[in-house]
Amino acid sequence: MPPMTRASSIVAAVLLALAGSQTALAQGRGQAPPPMGFFVTSVGLGRGGDLGGLAGADAHCAALAAAVGGGSRTWRAYLSTQARPGQPAVNARDRIGGDTLVEAQRGSNLFKQFALTEKGEVVHGVGDPGPNVHDMLTGSQTDGRTFTDEADRTCNNWTSSGAGSAEVGHSDRIGGGNTSWNASHATTGCSQADLASWGGAGLFYCFAVN
Repeated sequence: MPPMTRASSIVAAVLLALAGSQTALAQGRGQAPPPMGFFVTSVGLGRGGDLGGLAGADAHCAALAAAVGGGSRTWRAYLSTQARPGQPAVNARDRIGGDTLVEAQRGSNLFKQFALTEKGEVVHGVGDPGPNVHDMLTGSQTDGRTFTDEADRTCNNWTSSGAGSAEVGHSDRIGGGNTSWNASHATTGCSQADLASWGGAGLFYCFAVN
């Protein structure tokens, strides 16, 4: 894979790894952990792929963060949207700050023990006691950009709980024919039941952008 393509696909994963490593080191030394900068939502909104658009998803990130003391930061959901009449496409990676060379050179260290909820809990994945909820809504390709074909990969830009489809990644990087945290496969519907049938619960990644 060309260096720049690889760089684009690993940025958010690097941020996850760095946040988890810093927290573990601080706790091991008896220090207070640094401010939370990333988490997986512990619960979805209960409406399948209807998150109330990007604004609703961001608000959900903010509310969960505030409940555990992270309310002073600005939170963004790692979600892409597709171009619609009068609505330009949005890339998930751009919503959380884009790329830097230093981050790219570190490589991707995301794995299950770093992809924790705002409560510090591991997300149940393959091999864990049920239910498996490792599917993370992203609507993104592996490079963090949105899809440009005609297929719906974002549940109508996160407003549908029925027709459509959502591209998801796996928080434990297991299954789906690859090990992608942000682009493992598409669902066959956008209802809560559709997401659950694939191993999801409408969860997604949240990043602090300040």
